[in-house]
Amino acid sequence: MNKQELYEKRKKIVYDIIQDDIYKPLKLKEFSYLLQIPARERRELEQILNELIAEGKISVTKKGKYTKLEKGLLRGTFHATSRGFGFVTAEGEEEDYFIPEQDTRDAMNHDVVLMQVTEVHARTGRRKEGKIIKILKRGQTHLVGVFQKSRNFGFVIPDDQKFGKDIFLSKEESKKLTDGSKVVVKIVHYGDADHKPEGKVVEVLGHADDPRVDVLSVIKSYDVPVEFPQDVMNEVKKIDDEVQKADMAGRMDIRNWQTVTIDGEDAKDLDDAITLTKESYGYQLGVHIADVSHYVTEHSAIDKEALERGTSIYLIDRVIPMLPHQLSNGICSLNAGENRLALSCIMDIDQKGKVIGHKIAETVIRVDRRMTYTSVAKILEGHDEEECRKYEAFVPMFELMKELSDILRVRRHERGSIDFDFPESKIILDEDGSPIEIKPYDRNCATKIIEDFMLAANETIAEDFFWQEIPFLYRTHESPDSEKIQKLGVFVRNFGYYMKNGARENIHPKEIQKLLNKVEGTEEEALISRIALRSMKQAKYTVNNLGHFGLSAKYYCHFTSPIRRYPDLQIHRIIKEQLHGRLDQKRMSHYDQILTKVADSCSKTERRAEEMERDVIKMKKVEYMEKHVGEVYVGLISSITSWGIYVELQNTVEGMIRVADMVDDFYVYDEKSYSMIGEKTGRVFELGMRIPVRVKKTDKLLRTIDFELYEEEGE
Repeated sequence: MNKQELYEKRKKIVYDIIQDDIYKPLKLKEFSYLLQIPARERRELEQILNELIAEGKISVTKKGKYTKLEKGLLRGTFHATSRGFGFVTAEGEEEDYFIPEQDTRDAMNHDVVLMQVTEVHARTGRRKEGKIIKILKRGQTHLVGVFQKSRNFGFVIPDDQKFGKDIFLSKEESKKLTDGSKVVVKIVHYGDADHKPEGKVVEVLGHADDPRVDVLSVIKSYDVPVEFPQDVMNEVKKIDDEVQKADMAGRMDIRNWQTVTIDGEDAKDLDDAITLTKESYGYQLGVHIADVSHYVTEHSAIDKEALERGTSIYLIDRVIPMLPHQLSNGICSLNAGENRLALSCIMDIDQKGKVIGHKIAETVIRVDRRMTYTSVAKILEGHDEEECRKYEAFVPMFELMKELSDILRVRRHERGSIDFDFPESKIILDEDGSPIEIKPYDRNCATKIIEDFMLAANETIAEDFFWQEIPFLYRTHESPDSEKIQKLGVFVRNFGYYMKNGARENIHPKEIQKLLNKVEGTEEEALISRIALRSMKQAKYTVNNLGHFGLSAKYYCHFTSPIRRYPDLQIHRIIKEQLHGRLDQKRMSHYDQILTKVADSCSKTERRAEEMERDVIKMKKVEYMEKHVGEVYVGLISSITSWGIYVELQNTVEGMIRVADMVDDFYVYDEKSYSMIGEKTGRVFELGMRIPVRVKKTDKLLRTIDFELYEEEGE
């Protein structure tokens, strides 16, 4: 047993003693005597006890006695709102607890807290409530904000409105700063009811109006590392730029197979390649994934940094990679004409799209052509003569890809897989990073081909390892809550569509699929698709195979992107150990111990990346609409609350008409029908209604866009 394992064992013993009703609350000396720990080792015992307190597993009295928690106390993460109240996500529980403003105990966003359950509304369906007893760990030690100077001091207005308080800076801290500077401030004192938090400036990002400072501010506010530590870069230098002969030994050599990559024009980290042939039984599809785990070994500095990052983050004007560029764009990228190591899933698929056999192998590949989605779509959809002539030798393969893709898509559709085929926002920036155009980003047949092939590989791998009963990481998506589905049903009825709801246990993804089929090609398709997606639960990584509701798949994992997603890299290691017969009981036990933490960490870093990407998109949309204040648009009512009506424009920009600005009548929100009704006129605003609006104002700090109702003269 190594030192760490011994420490964890002692920690468990200490915890079990405190939980046992036989023992009364004990002081440190009493613990030492009970466990027969010599005085020189008391420091470790004290460390264990402090860790258990910080983890919210035990408590300590004012007299210094260690005891178990009172009943009804839970440990969780506090999520603040800009309106004072908040929510706690309790460990081990799905539903959040509502925390009224008077019960937040000055907790701040992302603080780890100890919470007491005060009310449980199981019958009424209302959210459970609690109050914060103790702040165990501060979630934010650094904040990004705008500096403002006063005569004898300064203060920072945080970009994060959920923080709720300005941060005081001393005269000494403020003297070298200018008004409007974007700064990173370290919180040195969190303040109290009578005092503001105090801070120390650790970095000046530039002026708030400087080009690209806004995106940099978002990166800094999430505390995401941009540069790689020196120990990581030292390891990178030791990795060869080319595949060595020794690396190829024992691998399946398929360099003579016709192989292509298909990616976006700007992509540099190419981690999947495709081979496809027509066979007597149907098709042989090869999905060949960069063998990143050959270069990024467990416990290395690169590996630890990759786990910390969890995923590459794709912002509008930059990428923050999970792996250093020398790997992600170099030896790990499946660049055309270069020998590359891969982990391949070679599938035999029949004429109906069923995988009837497969082989997983370590391979050596050489990509023949680096293709783009645009180019392949020109060949398959536009039959572009120039493109067809340029890639003449590959056209038959592309046509075969389209043929198989259609078959796979039909098969997935028949089982109930939901295809959210709505345009995402594509924001075009000028050289200074200012938005000059916002337009929908549509998928074409080439993007769908790659999506279908990656799904097939992910499902095949997941099913294989599930039945081998090997510790694994699955990508799971649980069934949605019936309440959210019922709300979706009310929403779509405003457009004249109906869907079967039912109780949670018998909701089938086919019902969502049928709805999306009905709205396909309509003006409201993008809006309804987005609202339907919001009704779903978030997908996550788990060690248990819970299935994937959205795909209507029993088995699913992420295998195809180890350059940019850590879960893929993690399961590559497991797959390779199994292929080499090294997955003995010791290694199985090792994975049993680490995978839950890996799953939780990767789910959290994925959420962080999504929030960052969403924040930057929202910020750029606000910046774009700044130039269009006073202009009139027609949009769809996408949401209604007691404080306003949200309207989405055709270019995907969403803004709000505040109830306070609706001066033609006194409007009341009807919660049952999700509508806004004028008391005097009886005028009704409903979800899905198309209305004209004028852009009233924008606020880049709050990232909000205000609309007002536009009434033409004479109305």
